[in-house]
Amino acid sequence: MKKIINDPKNVVEEMVSGLVGAYPDYVKQVPETLVVTRSDTYDQVALVSGGGSGHEPSHAGFVGEGMLSAAVCGQVFTSPTPDQIHEAIKATDKGKGTLLIIKNYSGDVMNFDMAKDLAEMDDIQVDSVLVDDDIAVEDSTYTQGRRGVAGTVLVHKILGGMAKEGKSVSELASYGKDLVKDIKTVGIALSGATVPEVGKPGFTLAEDEMEFGVGIHGEPGYRREKIKPAHDIAQEIIGKLKAEFDWQAGDKYGLFVNGMGATPLMELFILFNDTQQLLADEGLEITFTKVGNYMTSLEMAGASITMIKLDEERLRLLNEPVHTIAW
Repeated sequence: MKKIINDPKNVVEEMVSGLVGAYPDYVKQVPETLVVTRSDTYDQVALVSGGGSGHEPSHAGFVGEGMLSAAVCGQVFTSPTPDQIHEAIKATDKGKGTLLIIKNYSGDVMNFDMAKDLAEMDDIQVDSVLVDDDIAVEDSTYTQGRRGVAGTVLVHKILGGMAKEGKSVSELASYGKDLVKDIKTVGIALSGATVPEVGKPGFTLAEDEMEFGVGIHGEPGYRREKIKPAHDIAQEIIGKLKAEFDWQAGDKYGLFVNGMGATPLMELFILFNDTQQLLADEGLEITFTKVGNYMTSLEMAGASITMIKLDEERLRLLNEPVHTIAW
Protein backbone atom coordinates (compact mmCIF):
# COMPACT_ATOMS: atom_id res chain seq x y z
CA MET A 1 0.00 0.00 0.00
CA LYS A 2 1.40 3.39 -1.06
CA LYS A 3 -0.48 6.36 0.38
CA ILE A 4 0.53 9.83 1.57
CA ILE A 5 -0.80 9.42 5.11
CA ASN A 6 0.40 9.19 8.70
CA ASP A 7 -1.47 6.74 10.93
CA PRO A 8 -4.18 4.87 8.94
CA LYS A 9 -6.46 5.22 11.97
CA ASN A 10 -6.39 9.02 11.71
CA VAL A 11 -6.90 9.62 8.00
CA VAL A 12 -10.42 11.07 8.24
CA GLU A 13 -9.64 13.34 11.20
CA GLU A 14 -6.54 14.70 9.46
CA MET A 15 -8.35 15.06 6.13
CA VAL A 16 -11.14 17.11 7.70
CA SER A 17 -8.63 19.29 9.52
CA GLY A 18 -6.77 19.91 6.27
CA LEU A 19 -9.97 20.61 4.36
CA VAL A 20 -11.26 23.30 6.70
CA GLY A 21 -7.76 24.74 7.06
CA ALA A 22 -7.42 25.06 3.30
CA TYR A 23 -10.88 26.55 2.65
CA PRO A 24 -11.98 28.61 5.69
CA ASP A 25 -14.03 30.96 3.51
CA TYR A 26 -16.22 28.01 2.53
CA VAL A 27 -16.39 25.62 5.48
CA LYS A 28 -15.75 25.14 9.17
CA GLN A 29 -15.68 22.10 11.47
CA VAL A 30 -18.09 21.54 14.33
CA PRO A 31 -15.78 21.07 17.36
CA GLU A 32 -15.25 17.49 18.58
CA THR A 33 -16.98 16.06 15.47
CA LEU A 34 -16.27 15.11 11.87
CA VAL A 35 -19.01 17.47 10.69
CA VAL A 36 -18.21 20.18 8.12
CA THR A 37 -20.65 23.12 7.86
CA ARG A 38 -21.02 26.31 5.87
CA SER A 39 -18.87 29.13 7.24
CA ASP A 40 -21.21 31.88 5.99
CA THR A 41 -24.54 33.04 7.42
CA TYR A 42 -27.85 31.97 5.88
CA ASP A 43 -31.55 31.72 6.64
CA GLN A 44 -33.16 28.71 4.96
CA VAL A 45 -33.95 25.03 5.32
CA ALA A 46 -30.70 23.21 6.12
CA LEU A 47 -29.51 20.47 3.75
CA VAL A 48 -27.44 17.77 5.44
CA SER A 49 -25.76 14.87 3.66
CA GLY A 50 -22.74 12.67 4.20
CA GLY A 51 -21.57 9.10 4.42
CA GLY A 52 -18.34 7.19 4.58
CA SER A 53 -15.18 9.07 3.64
CA GLY A 54 -13.13 8.07 0.61
CA HIS A 55 -15.48 9.62 -1.97
CA GLU A 56 -13.95 13.09 -1.95
CA PRO A 57 -14.85 15.74 -2.89
CA SER A 58 -18.20 14.25 -1.86
CA HIS A 59 -19.69 15.36 0.36
CA ALA A 60 -17.80 18.14 2.11
CA GLY A 61 -16.74 19.67 -1.19
CA PHE A 62 -20.38 20.55 -1.85
CA VAL A 63 -20.98 22.40 1.41
CA GLY A 64 -21.67 26.07 0.83
CA GLU A 65 -24.12 28.62 -0.52
CA GLY A 66 -26.46 26.99 -3.02
CA MET A 67 -25.75 23.40 -2.02
CA LEU A 68 -25.30 21.65 1.36
CA SER A 69 -25.41 23.20 4.80
CA ALA A 70 -23.37 20.35 6.30
CA ALA A 71 -21.61 17.11 5.43
CA VAL A 72 -21.00 14.34 7.96
CA CYS A 73 -17.74 12.49 7.31
CA GLY A 74 -17.86 8.87 8.45
CA GLN A 75 -14.79 6.69 8.63
CA VAL A 76 -13.58 5.34 5.27
CA PHE A 77 -16.43 3.52 3.51
CA THR A 78 -18.35 3.48 6.83
CA SER A 79 -21.58 5.28 7.65
CA PRO A 80 -21.32 8.19 10.08
CA THR A 81 -22.84 7.52 13.49
CA PRO A 82 -26.28 8.85 14.47
CA ASP A 83 -24.81 11.20 17.08
CA GLN A 84 -22.52 12.81 14.47
CA ILE A 85 -25.44 13.28 12.07
CA HIS A 86 -27.50 14.70 14.95
CA GLU A 87 -24.72 17.22 15.64
CA ALA A 88 -24.81 18.29 12.00
CA ILE A 89 -28.57 18.84 12.14
CA LYS A 90 -28.29 20.90 15.34
CA ALA A 91 -25.36 22.95 14.04
CA THR A 92 -27.16 24.00 10.85
CA ASP A 93 -30.73 24.41 12.11
CA LYS A 94 -32.08 27.91 11.42
CA GLY A 95 -35.57 27.20 12.71
CA LYS A 96 -36.87 26.24 9.26
CA GLY A 97 -36.20 22.52 9.39
CA THR A 98 -33.69 20.14 7.83
CA LEU A 99 -33.65 17.93 4.76
CA LEU A 100 -31.41 14.87 4.86
CA ILE A 101 -30.04 13.63 1.52
CA ILE A 102 -29.08 9.97 1.99
CA LYS A 103 -27.38 7.52 -0.36
CA ASN A 104 -29.11 4.15 -0.31
CA TYR A 105 -26.83 2.01 1.85
CA SER A 106 -28.20 0.09 4.81
CA GLY A 107 -25.90 1.72 7.38
CA ASP A 108 -26.55 5.22 6.11
CA VAL A 109 -30.31 4.72 6.00
CA MET A 110 -30.42 3.33 9.53
CA ASN A 111 -28.11 5.94 11.08
CA PHE A 112 -29.67 8.95 9.34
CA ASP A 113 -33.12 7.72 10.39
CA MET A 114 -31.95 7.43 14.00
CA ALA A 115 -30.52 10.96 13.83
CA LYS A 116 -33.84 12.18 12.41
CA ASP A 117 -35.62 10.77 15.45
CA LEU A 118 -33.12 12.46 17.80
CA ALA A 119 -33.55 15.81 16.01
CA GLU A 120 -37.33 15.60 16.18
CA MET A 121 -37.00 15.22 19.96
CA ASP A 122 -35.29 18.64 19.79
CA ASP A 123 -38.36 19.97 17.93
CA ILE A 124 -36.46 20.24 14.64
CA GLN A 125 -38.58 19.35 11.61
CA VAL A 126 -36.68 16.79 9.54
CA ASP A 127 -37.48 15.00 6.30
CA SER A 128 -35.31 13.03 3.91
CA VAL A 129 -34.65 12.07 0.29
CA LEU A 130 -33.12 8.67 -0.51
CA VAL A 131 -30.90 8.54 -3.60
CA ASP A 132 -30.73 5.20 -5.46
CA ASP A 133 -29.49 6.14 -8.92
CA ASP A 134 -27.22 3.13 -9.62
CA ILE A 135 -29.11 0.90 -12.06
CA ALA A 136 -26.29 -1.65 -12.50
CA VAL A 137 -27.58 -4.10 -9.89
CA GLU A 138 -30.78 -4.29 -7.88
CA ASP A 139 -29.38 -5.52 -4.55
CA SER A 140 -25.70 -5.43 -3.64
CA THR A 141 -23.34 -5.44 -0.67
CA TYR A 142 -24.62 -2.96 1.97
CA THR A 143 -27.91 -2.27 0.16
CA GLN A 144 -31.52 -3.24 -0.14
CA GLY A 145 -32.43 -2.03 -3.59
CA ARG A 146 -30.24 0.15 -5.76
CA ARG A 147 -27.17 2.01 -4.55
CA GLY A 148 -26.75 5.77 -4.32
CA VAL A 149 -23.77 6.97 -6.33
CA ALA A 150 -22.66 10.01 -8.40
CA GLY A 151 -26.21 11.15 -9.14
CA THR A 152 -26.35 12.22 -5.49
CA VAL A 153 -24.26 15.28 -6.41
CA LEU A 154 -26.94 16.45 -8.85
CA VAL A 155 -29.54 16.07 -6.09
CA HIS A 156 -27.39 18.25 -3.82
CA LYS A 157 -27.20 20.90 -6.54
CA ILE A 158 -30.86 21.04 -7.52
CA LEU A 159 -32.29 20.83 -4.01
CA GLY A 160 -29.62 23.21 -2.75
CA GLY A 161 -30.80 25.80 -5.23
CA MET A 162 -34.41 25.31 -4.21
CA ALA A 163 -33.54 25.64 -0.51
CA LYS A 164 -31.70 28.88 -1.22
CA GLU A 165 -34.84 30.18 -2.93
CA GLY A 166 -36.85 29.57 0.24
CA LYS A 167 -38.65 26.28 -0.34
CA SER A 168 -39.94 24.45 2.75
CA VAL A 169 -38.81 21.07 4.08
CA SER A 170 -41.92 19.36 2.77
CA GLU A 171 -41.61 21.01 -0.65
CA LEU A 172 -37.96 19.95 -0.92
CA ALA A 173 -38.70 16.37 0.16
CA SER A 174 -41.59 15.99 -2.27
CA TYR A 175 -39.64 17.47 -5.19
CA GLY A 176 -36.55 15.43 -4.33
CA LYS A 177 -38.38 12.12 -4.31
CA ASP A 178 -39.63 12.77 -7.85
CA LEU A 179 -36.22 14.07 -8.94
CA VAL A 180 -34.38 10.91 -7.89
CA LYS A 181 -36.59 8.81 -10.17
CA ASP A 182 -35.18 10.71 -13.16
CA ILE A 183 -31.47 10.24 -12.36
CA LYS A 184 -29.72 7.02 -13.40
CA THR A 185 -26.07 5.90 -13.25
CA VAL A 186 -23.84 3.00 -14.35
CA GLY A 187 -20.18 2.71 -13.39
CA ILE A 188 -17.14 0.73 -14.51
CA ALA A 189 -13.89 -0.18 -12.74
CA LEU A 190 -10.41 -0.88 -14.04
CA SER A 191 -8.91 -1.45 -10.58
CA GLY A 192 -9.92 -1.77 -6.93
CA ALA A 193 -9.52 0.67 -4.04
CA THR A 194 -7.49 0.21 -0.85
CA VAL A 195 -9.01 1.24 2.49
CA PRO A 196 -6.02 2.53 4.53
CA GLU A 197 -6.76 0.43 7.62
CA VAL A 198 -7.17 -2.70 5.48
CA GLY A 199 -3.99 -2.17 3.49
CA LYS A 200 -4.94 -4.10 0.34
CA PRO A 201 -7.43 -3.60 -2.51
CA GLY A 202 -11.02 -4.63 -1.92
CA PHE A 203 -10.90 -6.53 -5.21
CA THR A 204 -8.39 -7.08 -8.01
CA LEU A 205 -8.68 -7.07 -11.78
CA ALA A 206 -6.15 -8.41 -14.25
CA GLU A 207 -4.18 -5.89 -16.31
CA ASP A 208 -6.43 -6.51 -19.32
CA GLU A 209 -9.71 -6.76 -17.37
CA MET A 210 -12.55 -4.40 -16.44
CA GLU A 211 -15.83 -4.75 -14.56
CA PHE A 212 -19.21 -3.22 -15.39
CA GLY A 213 -21.45 -2.05 -12.57
CA VAL A 214 -19.00 -1.87 -9.67
CA GLY A 215 -20.19 0.24 -6.72
CA ILE A 216 -18.34 3.13 -5.10
CA HIS A 217 -17.22 0.90 -2.21
CA GLY A 218 -16.00 -1.81 -4.56
CA GLU A 219 -19.25 -3.79 -4.44
CA PRO A 220 -19.53 -6.39 -7.21
CA GLY A 221 -20.86 -5.35 -10.59
CA TYR A 222 -22.66 -7.43 -13.18
CA ARG A 223 -19.88 -8.59 -15.54
CA ARG A 224 -16.11 -8.82 -15.86
CA GLU A 225 -14.48 -8.99 -19.27
CA LYS A 226 -11.48 -7.91 -21.31
CA ILE A 227 -11.09 -4.15 -21.36
CA LYS A 228 -12.92 -2.45 -24.22
CA PRO A 229 -12.34 0.81 -26.12
CA ALA A 230 -14.07 3.87 -24.67
CA HIS A 231 -16.68 3.83 -27.46
CA ASP A 232 -17.72 0.27 -26.63
CA ILE A 233 -17.90 1.05 -22.90
CA ALA A 234 -20.10 4.06 -23.62
CA GLN A 235 -22.30 2.01 -25.95
CA GLU A 236 -22.97 -0.64 -23.29
CA ILE A 237 -23.78 1.91 -20.59
CA ILE A 238 -26.02 3.97 -22.87
CA GLY A 239 -27.89 0.78 -23.72
CA LYS A 240 -28.55 0.19 -20.01
CA LEU A 241 -29.65 3.79 -19.48
CA LYS A 242 -31.93 3.79 -22.52
CA ALA A 243 -33.74 0.70 -21.27
CA GLU A 244 -34.40 2.46 -17.94
CA PHE A 245 -35.41 5.87 -19.30
CA ASP A 246 -37.22 4.67 -22.43
CA TRP A 247 -36.39 8.00 -24.04
CA GLN A 248 -37.65 9.39 -27.33
CA ALA A 249 -35.89 11.53 -29.91
CA GLY A 250 -36.11 15.18 -28.87
CA ASP A 251 -36.09 14.50 -25.12
CA LYS A 252 -33.84 16.73 -23.01
CA TYR A 253 -31.22 15.24 -20.69
CA GLY A 254 -28.13 16.13 -18.74
CA LEU A 255 -24.92 14.07 -19.06
CA PHE A 256 -22.46 13.71 -16.15
CA VAL A 257 -19.25 11.68 -16.53
CA ASN A 258 -17.67 11.11 -13.13
CA GLY A 259 -14.19 9.79 -12.33
CA MET A 260 -13.62 7.21 -9.60
CA GLY A 261 -10.38 8.80 -8.37
CA ALA A 262 -7.46 7.46 -10.40
CA THR A 263 -8.64 7.93 -13.98
CA PRO A 264 -7.01 10.89 -15.80
CA LEU A 265 -9.27 13.66 -17.04
CA MET A 266 -7.98 12.87 -20.54
CA GLU A 267 -9.76 9.51 -20.39
CA LEU A 268 -12.92 10.97 -18.86
CA PHE A 269 -13.18 13.49 -21.69
CA ILE A 270 -12.71 10.70 -24.26
CA LEU A 271 -15.50 8.71 -22.59
CA PHE A 272 -17.68 11.83 -22.52
CA ASN A 273 -17.00 12.50 -26.20
CA ASP A 274 -18.08 9.01 -27.24
CA THR A 275 -21.12 9.10 -24.97
CA GLN A 276 -22.24 12.50 -26.25
CA GLN A 277 -22.03 11.27 -29.85
CA LEU A 278 -24.06 8.15 -29.08
CA LEU A 279 -26.74 10.29 -27.44
CA ALA A 280 -26.79 12.62 -30.45
CA ASP A 281 -27.36 9.54 -32.62
CA GLU A 282 -30.35 8.76 -30.37
CA GLY A 283 -31.78 12.19 -31.16
CA LEU A 284 -31.54 13.46 -27.58
CA GLU A 285 -30.96 17.10 -26.71
CA ILE A 286 -28.16 17.28 -24.11
CA THR A 287 -28.64 20.63 -22.36
CA PHE A 288 -26.36 20.13 -19.32
CA THR A 289 -22.92 18.51 -19.17
CA LYS A 290 -20.32 17.92 -16.48
CA VAL A 291 -17.05 15.93 -16.38
CA GLY A 292 -14.66 15.34 -13.48
CA ASN A 293 -14.02 13.65 -10.15
CA TYR A 294 -17.03 14.34 -7.94
CA MET A 295 -17.97 11.00 -6.31
CA THR A 296 -14.78 8.97 -6.12
CA SER A 297 -13.73 5.66 -4.58
CA LEU A 298 -10.30 6.38 -3.11
CA GLU A 299 -7.78 5.46 -5.84
CA MET A 300 -10.07 3.26 -7.91
CA ALA A 301 -9.51 3.55 -11.64
CA GLY A 302 -12.81 3.80 -13.46
CA ALA A 303 -15.72 6.08 -14.22
CA SER A 304 -19.48 6.37 -14.10
CA ILE A 305 -22.00 7.84 -16.49
CA THR A 306 -25.04 9.58 -15.04
CA MET A 307 -28.00 10.93 -16.97
CA ILE A 308 -30.77 13.15 -15.66
CA LYS A 309 -34.05 13.90 -17.39
CA LEU A 310 -34.37 17.68 -17.60
CA ASP A 311 -37.06 20.29 -17.70
CA GLU A 312 -36.59 24.08 -17.57
CA GLU A 313 -36.58 24.28 -13.77
CA ARG A 314 -34.05 21.48 -13.25
CA LEU A 315 -31.78 22.97 -15.91
CA ARG A 316 -32.01 26.42 -14.34
CA LEU A 317 -31.15 25.05 -10.90
CA LEU A 318 -28.19 23.05 -12.23
CA ASN A 319 -26.79 26.24 -13.77
CA GLU A 320 -27.27 28.47 -10.71
CA PRO A 321 -23.96 29.75 -9.29
CA VAL A 322 -22.83 28.30 -5.96
CA HIS A 323 -20.05 28.98 -3.44
CA THR A 324 -18.55 25.56 -2.71
CA ILE A 325 -15.10 24.00 -2.90
CA ALA A 326 -15.81 21.39 -5.57
CA TRP A 327 -18.76 22.21 -7.85
